Amino acid sequence: MADQRVVIVGAGFGGLACARKLDGAPVQVLLLDRHNYHLFTPLLYQVATGLLNPSDIAYPLRAIFRRSRNVRFRQATVDGVDLGRRVVRLTDGAELPFDYLVLATGSVDNYFGNEAVARVSIGLKALADATRMRNHVLTCLERADAETEPEARRALLTFVVVGGGPTGVECSGALAELMDIVAGKDYHQVSRDEIRIILVEGADRLLNAFSPHLGHYAQRILTRRGVDIRTRALVKAADARSVTLADGTRIDCETIIWSAGVRPNDEVVDASLARFRNHRVTVDAWLRVPGATGVYAIGDVASPKLGDQGELPMLSPPAMQGGRYVAQTIVDAVRGLQRERSPFHYLDKGTMATVGRNAGVTHLPGGLEFTGFIGWLTWLFVHIYYLIGFRNRISALGSWAWDYVRHDRPIRIILATGNDGAE
Repeated sequence: MADQRVVIVGAGFGGLACARKLDGAPVQVLLLDRHNYHLFTPLLYQVATGLLNPSDIAYPLRAIFRRSRNVRFRQATVDGVDLGRRVVRLTDGAELPFDYLVLATGSVDNYFGNEAVARVSIGLKALADATRMRNHVLTCLERADAETEPEARRALLTFVVVGGGPTGVECSGALAELMDIVAGKDYHQVSRDEIRIILVEGADRLLNAFSPHLGHYAQRILTRRGVDIRTRALVKAADARSVTLADGTRIDCETIIWSAGVRPNDEVVDASLARFRNHRVTVDAWLRVPGATGVYAIGDVASPKLGDQGELPMLSPPAMQGGRYVAQTIVDAVRGLQRERSPFHYLDKGTMATVGRNAGVTHLPGGLEFTGFIGWLTWLFVHIYYLIGFRNRISALGSWAWDYVRHDRPIRIILATGNDGAE
């Protein structure tokens, strides 16, 4: 019997983990993604703030599976999935048959229906977002260095970050460090005191998914480093020159960075499938799509019901663990093993975030928590470990060491892309 055909849609953390687990298995694997690289999204903000190069956090997918006998990659955009005919449709009209299908399409920024905010803000979900943000921030500094009109200058030097979760906290801290480096030095007419970084969070504290202790620590450090934190504040409207909060406060700015939430990237998923309120596909305890034999959904796009715990967190560890679990399930089925596997169980290994230089927060299972330098070191080594490719690890570690010793972010090149700033 010919090898069974497995199609994996999406080469993020979940899809890549699944494909790597299936490498060498008695199946033919086709990994699909619209980009030809795997992106380490937790470090996008460091590309956006001039610390890392884009190539430090992206790795070619074909290089990963160069020596694989059964895993192949195809750069393609998926138009939809026909579960009845068991084919994946591509935008170029091609149809790819499958015996097993793994949906790992990830997530995109969630603007909660506010299209005006979506048009003028910069997200941090793709490599293009990070380079766009870097271009835009540096361009604002260039313009401010020559601007003499006070109101225009104030707007150019005001940077609003929306969302006080890990991405918003890390981005705010990194922006503050960048401004400390360049203000009054590279940009001689720009004083650090003129620059405002405003972090807007709808809850009553930062890092709401962490313990209050860690959230308060992050807020204290960011405040000490010059970040204006506004909790219990929601964005009501925005345009290219300002942000308006729900209480009517208007903030003149030309930079809005959005990190206030994500939603599943479910455009290719059958609309008839059961969903959670946030549109994630509801799968069973074995990560199977109900009513579709051999079809699985993992990562941000789906979750099983977890009783009182609700859903799996939309983070990379559940996606990677889900990818490996589904891969083993497929291998068992192909090899004819009749045993019923235990339901998928997510092993929480902890959560962490960096607040900036020598300051991080880490929460480990069992209530163990670290802050400060130890929290920062823990974050650093975990992220180095999970980066794909030896070269990327060495390059990122070298950039971090350079920044730590020299207090410098040398990757401050403005690339002319034709779409550099918020429109």
